[in-house]
Amino acid sequence: MLARKSIIPEEYVLARIAAENLRKPRIRDRPRKARFIAKNGACNLAHKNIREQGRFLQDIFTTLVDLKWRHTLVIFTMSFLCSWLLFAMMWWLVAFAHGDMDASIECAANSTKWTPCVTCVRSFTSAFLFSIEVQVTIGFGGRMMTEECPLAITVLILQNIVGLIINAVMLGCIFMKTAQAHRRAETLIFSRQAVIAVRNGKLCFMFRVGDLRKSMIISASVRIQVVRKTTTPEGEIIPIHQVDIPVDNPIESNNIFLVAPLIICHVIDKRSPLYDISAADLALQDLELIVVLEGVVETTGITTQARTSYIAEEILWGHRFVPIVTEEEGVYAVDYSKFGNTVKVAAPRCSARELDEKPSILIQTLQKSELSHQNSLRKRNSMRRNNSIRRSNSMRRTNSSLIVPKVQFITPEGSQSASET
Repeated sequence: MLARKSIIPEEYVLARIAAENLRKPRIRDRPRKARFIAKNGACNLAHKNIREQGRFLQDIFTTLVDLKWRHTLVIFTMSFLCSWLLFAMMWWLVAFAHGDMDASIECAANSTKWTPCVTCVRSFTSAFLFSIEVQVTIGFGGRMMTEECPLAITVLILQNIVGLIINAVMLGCIFMKTAQAHRRAETLIFSRQAVIAVRNGKLCFMFRVGDLRKSMIISASVRIQVVRKTTTPEGEIIPIHQVDIPVDNPIESNNIFLVAPLIICHVIDKRSPLYDISAADLALQDLELIVVLEGVVETTGITTQARTSYIAEEILWGHRFVPIVTEEEGVYAVDYSKFGNTVKVAAPRCSARELDEKPSILIQTLQKSELSHQNSLRKRNSMRRNNSIRRSNSMRRTNSSLIVPKVQFITPEGSQSASET
């Protein structure tokens, strides 16, 4: 390294590097487009400047279910605590109005001197404890109702009704949050990348979907939408223009049997928004393909939905998914370690429109791939042949080096004898 630095002056090296950098065209990366649907299925959408906030209170149950867990638990705790405090104040007022706060009154319902509305309620603390006993139906037995006050009986009935309503709403909210449909969608997986390759003589857009659980998704269906920014002939700009594209499914009901990972295929034909897009144009397209998988959970009967999306950078042209389902000892085994693996295959780089207009392009592409495959096989065979010849030559050399030369022994009588050792 020191010798090389001494031969070429450092000033010349720096000047040459600077000149090379100036000659190279500087390509600025295109600003990354915001996704409409994230890879985990979440909608990348922010709601702003909503003036009518009261609409959320009209559907209070859905609002409680949509809240975060920490907010739901705080509301769950405060609803019970506030109801206990409210009725504790009412019991305290009933006892105070009836005169049950006198310390000389005995704590017994069958007392001949004085009959209280509620026995043993002489402070706000005791009224709060009695409110908890009434609403939660604990019943320790120290405090109890009497027939003395009709108002106390009314408060008892009112608290029971309010307590049942709070229990039904809050427990239903907790149950719905734990059994939400998107929880089941966590085990529905999609391949990280999609591919475009030739299948049955047509260019097809394909991706892989699978279910990690053994419990199946009943009546599962897949929908694909293309979301892109378009401009109408009148000059109107539509930032999120959704176009449905058909899915190639031999079943008329369009339902899939998701017992094992499947490759969902969309044939790029005249109805497809990808019909005029070639491999070179794909990187320049500002589009997003949204995939929606819907079905009914077999164990709970709840409809679930899993979503993902693919942008232009996540679509591989001229690739195909490797097979991952094999038969082992009479059982079909799925290797999820190869779920998203792809291999390169022969595919024309032109658009589907050009391929329909000139079918010879596909034949030429297949012929070129066959020739390249044969050439690679020939090279591989020649390399193997050369390696085998080299090995045989090396083995011959080693064997020749191990041959022991003949040695002649001379006996005293003058006769010679040859022997090999």
